[in-house]
Amino acid sequence: MTSAIFGLLVLALAATGHPPSALAHPHVWVTVETTVVYDNGAVTGLQHKWSFDDMYTAMAIQGLDANGDGTYSREELAELAKVNIDGLKEFGYFTIAKLGDKVVKSKDPTDYHLEYKDSVLSLYFTLPFEQPVLADAPNFNFAVFDETFFIAFDFVKENPVKLSAGAPAGCTASVGVPENEIEQFKALNESFGGQLSAGDANAGTGMGYAQTVTLGCKKS
Repeated sequence: MTSAIFGLLVLALAATGHPPSALAHPHVWVTVETTVVYDNGAVTGLQHKWSFDDMYTAMAIQGLDANGDGTYSREELAELAKVNIDGLKEFGYFTIAKLGDKVVKSKDPTDYHLEYKDSVLSLYFTLPFEQPVLADAPNFNFAVFDETFFIAFDFVKENPVKLSAGAPAGCTASVGVPENEIEQFKALNESFGGQLSAGDANAGTGMGYAQTVTLGCKKS
């Protein structure tokens, strides 16, 4: 196992002894909350909050309570946060934004930190776009997913995507799987004899279960 492996997976991979591509179902579960950042009538980036499952949280925080006070401060979690952010770069931060068929490129994350609260470990970071996207640009969307399905990303049920201050009136965000992506997954699944969705232990791939957030604004 090399240092290039995404930091969030280090402990989980050590526990399983397998690379992500060899696994048929997720071993890390992440709940996603995202705020779409607006400025001067354009989307400038995404603010993510990723909350990890109980098992990963328990492994990740071991030995990090440096002063032994029973809490985990931002300072005590700072090194792990940096490892996570550095490792995420190789995977594009598991975030793909598109304007039509064109990928919207991002810059390095800012304002990142880890928080341990109510027995849950959460990673916060802002992913700024290289170029702002007009708020009313058609066919603008983003998704958070791991195509290997080693990590299962899922948006929270209540208010999964928020719009920041500065969002123009009439702007909305809808979470779902576009019909064309569903059809593509069905066709791929059929070509594999249904194996991509057969049984709980092989419930699908990240691509098949990625929820896409579609952004748009009503034109005045």
